[in-house]
Amino acid sequence: MINRFDDELLDLVDENDQVLIQQYRSIVYAQGLRYIRSVGGFIKNSKGQLWIPRRVKEKKLHPHALDLSVSGHVSAGENYEQAFERELYEELGLLTNNINYRKLGLYKPSDGDFRYFVAVYEILDDNEPDYNKNDFCESYWLYPEEIIQKISAGDKAKDGLPLIVKHYYLR
Repeated sequence: MINRFDDELLDLVDENDQVLIQQYRSIVYAQGLRYIRSVGGFIKNSKGQLWIPRRVKEKKLHPHALDLSVSGHVSAGENYEQAFERELYEELGLLTNNINYRKLGLYKPSDGDFRYFVAVYEILDDNEPDYNKNDFCESYWLYPEEIIQKISAGDKAKDGLPLIVKHYYLR
């Protein structure tokens, strides 16, 4: 039995990112439905390194895996910017009006055989954020090439991490 209080309602979209219906996240994942929206972002320091956190082992999806600096689903009825603002505050305690950030683009499922549309943001900052300890357990400042090397060497990562790093930082 699914507990709807712990489940998130998402917009399912077509290949053009147009909303079709709304569905609970648990059903989306259980049935492998396509396509959903998410946001992701990287904190980039003045050396060109990206701040990469490791998810806590208690996460249902991708436990103890490397992650984007900030990431999450776009909830039903939200737009990408609203979801980015919400996730940024929930995971890192940051507010968009207090940071220097920009949108890098919209990563589409056709860009890498992925079932998400991901609005990707970049935050310019040399400081490690005071991250939510319920989300992350440790972090690293890594150059994009180092992220791919860690994953290639067997370090667990969320599926989208290497795809998005390669798309925006290694082309």
